Amino acid sequence: MSAANTLAISPAARDALQGWLTHIRALDGRAAQTVTAYAGDVSGYLAFLAQHRGGTEGLAALTSVPLSDLRAWMAHERGRGVSARSLARALSAVKGFTAWLADRQGADATAVLSARAPKFQRKLPRPLSVDAASEVLDTVGDDAREPWVAARDMAVVTLLYGCGLRISEALGLTGADHPLPEVLRILGKGGKERLVPVLPAARQAVSRYAALCPFDLTAEAALFRGTRGGPLNPRLIAAAMERTRNRLGLPSTTTPHALRHSFATHLLSAGGDLRAIQELLGHASLSTTQAYTAVDAARLMEVYEKAHPRAGTRA
Repeated sequence: MSAANTLAISPAARDALQGWLTHIRALDGRAAQTVTAYAGDVSGYLAFLAQHRGGTEGLAALTSVPLSDLRAWMAHERGRGVSARSLARALSAVKGFTAWLADRQGADATAVLSARAPKFQRKLPRPLSVDAASEVLDTVGDDAREPWVAARDMAVVTLLYGCGLRISEALGLTGADHPLPEVLRILGKGGKERLVPVLPAARQAVSRYAALCPFDLTAEAALFRGTRGGPLNPRLIAAAMERTRNRLGLPSTTTPHALRHSFATHLLSAGGDLRAIQELLGHASLSTTQAYTAVDAARLMEVYEKAHPRAGTRA
């Protein structure tokens, strides 16, 4: 949180915020980046309340903030140029903090928890076509200066597209994961564990990289290495993807993350079960998977009409 916000917040509120952040970090398993974002969101909210209400107040007052003050805060944030998406995230953080505080204080925070977030249009990553994805895998290493680097880049993108891994998950593999098993145990966001089948092509790509890599791939060290032997920086894979899409004439949306999206979209198009894809991606809710795979009403109706036993009946 910023120094200005810290000065505007009462010591009691500051301690409560730190307690909540510790709680979501330790017990909820939130990612470090999420915790940092939430800290900024809530500290900004608390600083606004202190200024808006003419001074700091006790913790009890924070659980009974009226909707008018919440709306004033949201209007203030929008006036600062905060997007609807970011404001929705900030409100979610404020609600989480307030609910936690109310539980500890034995208070009723209904007014805060009932506040509605601003609506915004979700941005969906665009999948590659099956042919384009294959071209990316075949050519991503063409600009590499050394054969082992080319094999490394190809192995990483094959894991993204072939297994639906996040870039952080692929680069989080260690030497102990080689050779890759038929089913890989992945620790994803929030410490959520999932099992992911590994295609033979992915195992072969990783084995080829490991055979060419000039560094000792010890069990405790990163599987994918940079040219100096340290863990591979994800920016290098992003740069390799940028060179590849420029060479192939693909859109700027052709990023490492787009390969994971393409994995899900192509599975769905081939008739894959939405629940199974949710598990493969490691999504906590099915709604996230639906948005992620750009499921439209026509696709859902098609599945319904093919699968539901009463779909063919008419009133």
